[in-house]
Amino acid sequence: MNAPGRASISNLAELAELAGVSASTVSRALAGNALISAATRERVTQLAREHGFQPNQLARNLRLGRTQAIGVVLPLGHETEQHLSDPFFITLLGRLADALTARGYDLLLSRVIPQDDAWLDRLVDSGRVDGVIVIGQSDQIPVLDRVAGRYPPLVVWGGYLPSHVHHTVGSDNRLGGEMATRHLLEIGRRKLAFFGNPDAPEIAQRQAGFFDACRAAGLGEVMETLPVHLTPDAAYDMIAGRLELGDPPDGIVCASDVIAMSALRALAERGWRVPRDVAVIGYDDVMLAAHTSPPLTTIRQDLAVGAGLLVDLLMRGLAGEPVESAVLAPALIVRGSTEIR
Repeated sequence: MNAPGRASISNLAELAELAGVSASTVSRALAGNALISAATRERVTQLAREHGFQPNQLARNLRLGRTQAIGVVLPLGHETEQHLSDPFFITLLGRLADALTARGYDLLLSRVIPQDDAWLDRLVDSGRVDGVIVIGQSDQIPVLDRVAGRYPPLVVWGGYLPSHVHHTVGSDNRLGGEMATRHLLEIGRRKLAFFGNPDAPEIAQRQAGFFDACRAAGLGEVMETLPVHLTPDAAYDMIAGRLELGDPPDGIVCASDVIAMSALRALAERGWRVPRDVAVIGYDDVMLAAHTSPPLTTIRQDLAVGAGLLVDLLMRGLAGEPVESAVLAPALIVRGSTEIR
């Protein structure tokens, strides 16, 4: 709001005349350009404030070739029934929104079920965003690698592999799967199972860690796997079907907390006690994990740090700086689903 008794200013030319400088100098001063002296920047900013002048941010962005928006996209090639209400997605999206807002960017959210190999090309070439964060690789690694080869401001939450062209942020999934399995072994469980669909790279890595720990313990063919989906209803149906066969494992490593919660429900409904009969461990440590019955032991991914790294790497890509993938250390969080009191 302009000060009492002062006429409002509606454009750069009027502000430039009042300040006694050119319109281009006013534009640079309001943008904080270091080429303009601090005294001039302060004088122009003060005059703009006193006369209620609000620069047209959209026009400025168009001049600079920017949108001040970052696309955040969830490609669901292998799990088409998964939704944004998934606890993991909700948590990471909230963290990303906070980190992007702090950098002055809006978030443009898309949930994509790929129908062809050009879905990501359409987004990066749309002119609607300055960069893209992809949450999950799904079964779209060839698409991600191809687009990343020509579009630097692209970063992916997912599993790291040296052969990937695209840059990733994510936890050390193989180590996380191994840590979960070792924990079950340390509490005396020997008939172990892994519940999760390895079509997604992150889950395949967690399953590989499960195999590593089982083999190191000499379990051999005692290992069991079930390609459980990530959506609650589908996960429950698959796990319930397995339990109907009887003779359940005494320890279950689940590829996500959602799968683990479905396992807790299916076991309880069939009279199997957790953890006395079957110990269950999840992955992610979403907010709900501490509030299940019993509370869920899980492998924590630090999503606050992860979101910050995703945005940092994206900004480096936008600036034309070198970018490297980041792998976060997972942490074992022990709760009641594996702890007999």
